[in-house]
Amino acid sequence: MPDQDGVYHTLQELLNAGPLVLFFYPKDDSLGCTQQACSFRDHYAELQASGVSVAGVSRDKASSHTAFRDKHRLPYPLLTDTDGSVHKAYDVGGIFGFLTRRITYLIGENRTILLAHEDNLKMTSHIQAVLQQL
Repeated sequence: MPDQDGVYHTLQELLNAGPLVLFFYPKDDSLGCTQQACSFRDHYAELQASGVSVAGVSRDKASSHTAFRDKHRLPYPLLTDTDGSVHKAYDVGGIFGFLTRRITYLIGENRTILLAHEDNLKMTSHIQAVLQQL
């Protein structure tokens, strides 16, 4: 998938540095998504110290990701899945394929899913679940 700068990333590339937090969110710069994304930003140094990288995924366009990332100083890539193929592969689609379920995966270097955490109401529960798993 391309990131906010148009640079393409593969899952394998993202895992080369170690485990990956891959979090799916519905919409750039909405209240809940901002809280979720900023909670990963606020704990980013701690995650990096544990050898974990982070990437966010939504169906928004790269230009929206760029504005969102810059506005909130997000230190990790925001990946664009405009056709929804990655959302489908990770079973993140909502009711009848609309909306996006808010799910965070912690993926090990061997592509094993170590954690799948879904919470559409409490945005900071995602980082808390990851930190507890680590």
